[in-house]
Amino acid sequence: MTSKRPSLPVRSAPAARSGFLWHDFTMRFSSTPRGARLARRLTGERIDAWGVPYGSERHDALTLIVAELSSNAVRHGQVPGRDFRLRLSAAGTAVRVEVTDTRGEDLQIPAEAGSTDEEGGRGLLLVAAVADHWGWHPRADGPGKTVWAVLDVSL
Repeated sequence: MTSKRPSLPVRSAPAARSGFLWHDFTMRFSSTPRGARLARRLTGERIDAWGVPYGSERHDALTLIVAELSSNAVRHGQVPGRDFRLRLSAAGTAVRVEVTDTRGEDLQIPAEAGSTDEEGGRGLLLVAAVADHWGWHPRADGPGKTVWAVLDVSL
């Protein structure tokens, strides 16, 4: 006598999404180049899981934004012994990136646009070029600032 095995459900390719329900990811990273690299890599994995596939233009733009903002937090907002915080949130068709540093003294305000003749300082120009909106505000829960950027991923 043979038993009949139940058939496994067939998985189809995911349908194209018109928008996110709602996603949120927050993590603290060490204020080191390694922490900034880890923030970028985890962002890539997280947004791929949310439906923004690796290799797409929007995926690359989001990881670039995180890389630049994290690098700035390490370079300009670093305080020994304090971490920076990355927050990703997605609602509708937009993903918001927030990077918060802890430097309260000598608050360095992000420039609207840097000179392209300088050796460094083009990170925020790149963010402004790929993000739909960006800005900054003083940190609400302690010393420091939060730099944010929003990108519509439906395009």
